[in-house]
Amino acid sequence: MNKKKILATLSSLVLVAFFAGCGLSSPAETPAETPAETPAEEPAGEEPSSDMPEVTLVYAEVNPLDTIVGQTDTAFKEKVEELSGGKMTIDVQASGVLGSENDVLDTMLGGGGTIDMSRISAFALTPYGGEKSKLLSIPYTFADREHFWSFATSDLAPDFLLEPFENGTGVRGLFYGEEGFRHFFTVDPVNTIEDLSGMKLRVSNDPVMNGMVSGLGASPTVVSFGELYSALQTGVVDGAEQPIANYKSNAFQEVAPNMILDGHTLGAIQVIITNEAWDSLTEEQQNILMEAGKYASEFNRKISEEAENEVLQALKDDGINIVEVTDKAPWQAAVKDVVTEQTKGFEELYQQILDMK
Repeated sequence: MNKKKILATLSSLVLVAFFAGCGLSSPAETPAETPAETPAEEPAGEEPSSDMPEVTLVYAEVNPLDTIVGQTDTAFKEKVEELSGGKMTIDVQASGVLGSENDVLDTMLGGGGTIDMSRISAFALTPYGGEKSKLLSIPYTFADREHFWSFATSDLAPDFLLEPFENGTGVRGLFYGEEGFRHFFTVDPVNTIEDLSGMKLRVSNDPVMNGMVSGLGASPTVVSFGELYSALQTGVVDGAEQPIANYKSNAFQEVAPNMILDGHTLGAIQVIITNEAWDSLTEEQQNILMEAGKYASEFNRKISEEAENEVLQALKDDGINIVEVTDKAPWQAAVKDVVTEQTKGFEELYQQILDMK
């Protein structure tokens, strides 16, 4: 090795030793410059905080889990538990074991915390002061499913969901879904609107439903959902109305094997939570419920029509008498008075809903 190479090597060793003694990297080891303050890219889904408290929310469902609403309940439950890393549990009590919708609402509004959440018909809050919710049950409001989803995803929807909170009822809505159009089913065949005349038709204790059935010439009869099968079987009532999937899942076709597809009301649903339960949650947990609700609503929208069509075909295959209604004009005319009466004071808001189709 010549003298110049020896001197270069010694100089390099001295520089390395100098930088090492100062706790610095040598120039050769310094990486290319990167912006010091650039934050790392956020992951697609945030992990729940390690100190999130564990909580179990009791959730009431009047229908079985194999229905459209039952599947939606399960989708919501699983998404909440996934997003919370198992820290939040949704205890779904299905098939009406906690009572009818009215029983559940009475329990939730009465306080005490035995039922935290429930899937209800969107208009079940009508007897409890839900004036906006009532508009969703007005007969022949929604022309089709797309019309409903135009409403459910509109700027109006959150106002409807928060109405019971704002009027002091004690609950709040989280998200919307639907279970298909509701139709009348009867013990004896019904082929036209005239055939309903004089029949005792089961209704929930709701002014819109009572008025609609009366307008159609039948006699509205209040029977709890849990007693409906036996009421049909024993002649207490001659018929009732439900979405197609619920009709089959509750085996009503065994005692009332006739259905007329008048589609008087879309089975709009919402999931509600008590103020007491909501206020007990951390902001992170509340956000998880809202995110899971959005997921469950989208899930419901994807499965509802297909599931309903499958059930309808199965009913036809089983020999159930299914009657199509090709002209709804006489039905709409028959309930004109109840529409006018039940939208009084909310004509402009109701018209906004109608215009969304």
